[in-house]
Amino acid sequence: MANAFLDTSALVKYYHPEDGTPEVTRIVEDSSFLYISRLSLVETVSAFAVKFRTGHIDEQELNELRRRFYYDIGQGHFRIMPLTTLRYQEATQLIERHVRSRLRTLDALQLTVALTLSQRGMIDHLVCADQTLCEIAMAEGLAVINPRGQ
Repeated sequence: MANAFLDTSALVKYYHPEDGTPEVTRIVEDSSFLYISRLSLVETVSAFAVKFRTGHIDEQELNELRRRFYYDIGQGHFRIMPLTTLRYQEATQLIERHVRSRLRTLDALQLTVALTLSQRGMIDHLVCADQTLCEIAMAEGLAVINPRGQ
């Protein structure tokens, strides 16, 4: 079984059916260890709120998604990795290195966590549904799985 880091774009698919949900579910079920960054705690709830505001889910579904997510966090289903001062510095360097790409701030922070885990031999791949972030991650030497198959 492999170890994986899930970016928020993939993590949300585990909780709400979207393009790529079956692949994310398979990865979650087949992985020994699943890592997320502390940033994903905020981003995931924010993504659920967007789904509610845009009418993709109702209030009951919003509450259920949050309940399931918080339950999984409480049960230790995901290993939550901190965002240290060093990760912020590395994110700045990533943005500078990929200045021609559309690497966003929060994606750069997520990527620094995945890169650190990879360098330590703790993950086998990054699971991410954001094509730009996938391309930058591959350029940085990470093995990437895009559950949307792109």
